[in-house]
Parts: sequence; structure tokens; C-alpha cells
Amino acid sequence: MTDRAVAVVRAGALTTVQDLGRTGYAHLGVPRSGALDPAAVRLVNRLVGNPETAAVLETTVNGCALRPRCAVTVAVGGAPCPVRVDARPAAWGTAVRVPAGSVLEIGAAVRGLRAYVAVGGGIDVEPVLGSRSTDLLSGLGPAPLADEAVLPLGPVTGVRGSVDAPPWPGPPDELVLRVRLGPREDWFTAAALRTLATRAYRVSPASNRIGLRLEGPALERALPGEPASEGMVLGAVQVPPDGRPVVFLADHPTTGGYPVIGVVREADLGAVAQAVPGTPVRFTAAR
Repeated sequence: MTDRAVAVVRAGALTTVQDLGRTGYAHLGVPRSGALDPAAVRLVNRLVGNPETAAVLETTVNGCALRPRCAVTVAVGGAPCPVRVDARPAAWGTAVRVPAGSVLEIGAAVRGLRAYVAVGGGIDVEPVLGSRSTDLLSGLGPAPLADEAVLPLGPVTGVRGSVDAPPWPGPPDELVLRVRLGPREDWFTAAALRTLATRAYRVSPASNRIGLRLEGPALERALPGEPASEGMVLGAVQVPPDGRPVVFLADHPTTGGYPVIGVVREADLGAVAQAVPGTPVRFTAAR
């Protein structure tokens, strides 16, 4: 086996391989997938000299630990977290050299939820439909990391970038999501539309890469039953029978049968990656 690889010492709660996603296959029922925080992916890839499309690791809550089989350059971004090489503190948010056989430990998130780990050359697992992303809904792409797994690395081809300080906005104290109403706002009462635009929600612990589930006031339906199943897009705010909105994220299904009251702007979804359970959420609605 090639020496250009990293072995997984500790997989963590949920660590997956992610890039910027597999676009253009929704008509075949294939979700986009990809990193929940694409800006963090672009930054850590830049720091180690990878193209922005290179695959990285997305950790959840408690990080992971890796042992490279060759000397590598890594960068950890996204949620702030302790970084150690052979138990010695290393820098977060910048390029770090890790010798062959050393253990790189990405610790638990200090704030936020998801850290991103770029390795020079990129995680070189076999692409599926043009992407190396793990899709938790469809099962496409590599399985979530498991202890003792070995991940191949691609060749180092670029020049490392640098920043004086990583442009990290920090996890949100409150999520403000801009939403364009429709296509099924007519399924809801005028009171429901006011509730969406004026009342506060909270991030539910049941949230995941498929959707941001919210706790808070129910949205009242104006029509009985459910609409026919139709296509779903990233950011769609679907409302199931209990009336609590669900914002579709990277691994969302491509079709759904509950009415969509609006669609969140994609630019606002990066902050969702770091929103811990209990984070307040407000929608600002516009036609």
C-alpha cells in the first residue's frame, strides 16, 4: 500500500469525507451532499496548497485522530478546537507539518460543531459521480470514518497559502436566515406567515446533515392533506404535519411530499454548520 495515506486512530462521533459536493444529478434522485461549511473547506485547502475542490474531513463535536504514513501538511478550520501533534499543542487555522508516524489529534469543538481537516494532496478516495463526499441519506461516497481505516492521499501539487488570521466569524449566537416565500406558501394561513417572520425558533438536537430541525411555534395549515411529491432544493423550508419547520441541508432528499413555505438563501446556510442545539433562529421573509 502507498505511503501517501493517513490511518484513522480515532474516528470521533461522526467524521466524513467531504468536498464541495456532487451537483447536477438531482434529476436522478442524487442529493448534492458536500461540506456544510464550504467557506471553511476553501480556506483549509488554501492553507495546505490544495485546490478548493479537494476532499477534506468534516468532524462533528469531538474531532478525530489521524496517523499519517508520510510527512504531511495539515490545516484545521471551521469550529475552533485544540490541535495536538504527539500530545504537543499545534496551531489551529494555519498550516502545520506532521511527521510520518506522528499522531494528529483534533479535539472537541470549543465553540460550534464541525471542524474541517485538510491534508496536503487531499483525501483521495474514489470519486462517485464526480465527488468524494459522503452522503448520509443516499449512502453514496465513502462510509463515515471508522477506527483503523486508511485514507489515501493525492499528490501535492500546489503552493501553500497563508493568512495572518483565519477569517473565522465564530459560531452564531443567533441564526438569522433570509427566506424567500414559496412555492407553497398558499398552503399556510396568514397567521402562519406572520409567525415565520416574527417568532423565534431554536435548533433541535435532532438536526443533522440532512436538515436543520427547529423547535418553536407550529405553522398553521390553510389546506388539508399533503401536496403531491415534488422536487426539493438546498435551503427548502419544509413543514411536516407537526408544523415545525425543517431547513433542508446538504444531504437532503431530492423530492418531498410536505409543503415548502419558503427557501433560505444559500449564503446563509454556512452558519448552520456551527449552530449548536438550542441556538435561537429567526427568519426574515421576502417575496
